[in-house]
Amino acid sequence: MRTDIEAFCVGVSSSLSEAAARMEASGLGLVLVVDEKQRLLGAVTDTDIRHAMLEQVRLEQPVRLLLTQGARAQSMKPVTASIATDRKTQLELLKALNVTHLPLVDEEERVAGLVTSEQMERPQALPLVAVIMAGGKGTRLYPLTEELPKPMLEIGGRPLLEIIIQQLRAAGVGRITITTHHKPEKIQTYFGDGRKFGVVLTYIMEERPLGTIGGLGLMKTPQGTTLVINGDILTQVNFRALLAFHQEHQADLTITVRQHNLKVPYGVVECEGPRVRRMQEKPVVGFFVNAGIYLLQPIVYRFILKGERLNMPELIHRLLARNQSIVSFPLREYWMDIGQHPDYAQAKKAAESWELGVPKIGSAPVQPVSRSHRRERTRKGPAWIGGGGGASSPNRAAAIASWRQGAKRGQGKGNRQD
Repeated sequence: MRTDIEAFCVGVSSSLSEAAARMEASGLGLVLVVDEKQRLLGAVTDTDIRHAMLEQVRLEQPVRLLLTQGARAQSMKPVTASIATDRKTQLELLKALNVTHLPLVDEEERVAGLVTSEQMERPQALPLVAVIMAGGKGTRLYPLTEELPKPMLEIGGRPLLEIIIQQLRAAGVGRITITTHHKPEKIQTYFGDGRKFGVVLTYIMEERPLGTIGGLGLMKTPQGTTLVINGDILTQVNFRALLAFHQEHQADLTITVRQHNLKVPYGVVECEGPRVRRMQEKPVVGFFVNAGIYLLQPIVYRFILKGERLNMPELIHRLLARNQSIVSFPLREYWMDIGQHPDYAQAKKAAESWELGVPKIGSAPVQPVSRSHRRERTRKGPAWIGGGGGASSPNRAAAIASWRQGAKRGQGKGNRQD
């Protein structure tokens, strides 16, 4: 049980960026929102903040915005239990309600603690197969990459590719495939079968360059979700939060994106025919750009032909033409593509402040979501404590009713539902 209240609680006036920083520091993937008397008002999850980013909500806005406005506004108070509830009952509630977090309150409804499924049971490995795309020549980094694959350039005294592999291992991914083309022996000699790095490594050799995603066509189609990451990216993305987002949206393909702003060096005039409607002096225009990290379902492999040169934009066009589900996951964590000399220098400098070993990565738990109501959850928002969304009232009521039946048989004494 967590009782360090300040680590996972924020006030309604706290900014979204403060809430995000607190949930990352705690590793919980959510914060509880409380009033001035520490009484629980609601919860804001990692997914809620990322949805706000996609809706162009500035992270300087207060968290009350997510509790009172928009499609993901809170519709009911989160389920809680008494601080006096025993550990067995807490675990039963977590399982019955299919949630990962259970706030505990005292007799005056003040937050007194928080129980998580990870505290009750050992965290499970991520159900992912990972692929690192490491075949590019890295010509923009010549002469550094003439005799060395770009992912083997050092960051903090070791290859970037090693950092990526250890991040995946820390997140619970144990089987990794690396696609290679330029100087593949440099990678295979260094990493071997992966055992000394705590993972199982396999390699796919592209005899000729197959584009940014074509290398997947040389693989046997996995049975589950595939995580694909470019080998030239230094990031602190939360892989568990990414998977939770992907599952909640029932996506066939999830693309990580990041905000990129361009300042127009002129005054921009908006016209309607000959009439001037508005003028903006040197506005900043924002875009979401591809961040080179993806989650794919097995069906996506049907659109990648063996040996075909294929880039991600073309794959997306094919999927959209067949009405496959594609969603975007906005990054707020550190991210840098080292593809150019200034970017590589900046990435090396940034890594100096990290704890190498392994750069900090989030550990927000994944909330399993039943397929029958995932899309409804996306629309309605976090009605009760979960992994990013709220269950519909009938599902919630059924879960509580089921648990209460067990309680009547003596399995849940001492608990209170709000």
